[in-house]
Amino acid sequence: MKRLLPILAMSALTLAGCANTAPYGGDVYRGSQAGTGQTVTFGTITALRQVQIQADSRAGGIIGTGGGAVIGGLLGRQVGGGSGRDLATAAGVIGGAVAGSNIEESANRVAAWEMEIRRDDGQNIVVVQKADRQFQTGQRVRLIGSGANLTVAPY
Repeated sequence: MKRLLPILAMSALTLAGCANTAPYGGDVYRGSQAGTGQTVTFGTITALRQVQIQADSRAGGIIGTGGGAVIGGLLGRQVGGGSGRDLATAAGVIGGAVAGSNIEESANRVAAWEMEIRRDDGQNIVVVQKADRQFQTGQRVRLIGSGANLTVAPY
């Protein structure tokens, strides 16, 4: 059982700590957008920069921090005896929590494009969306929606 517990905890950390990054792409619509009319404008990409989107964790970071603390504590408990074991357990809990939090944060990052687009009306805008397709400077694009619900699609 002692060997199985860290494996189970790590599995739960791996599965539950991942954020749903699908909504950040240009090919994914939210349910509230389906069946609604959306504005379409056109423009040309004038600048591209690769960036990352830090997605929010489904559990608010608790899975990574808590799971890491449990695993670190279990590993620390295997070291030494008496008060040394207690110190190793405490150090394992703290180190595991920090490591688990960092692992969850990096797992919740998604590659994205920051696109500066000159609309046909002369206005420049910047849109950030998941890099789920290739774009290039000078490419004509469609801007679908408005405000916080704006996506960029090839023309």
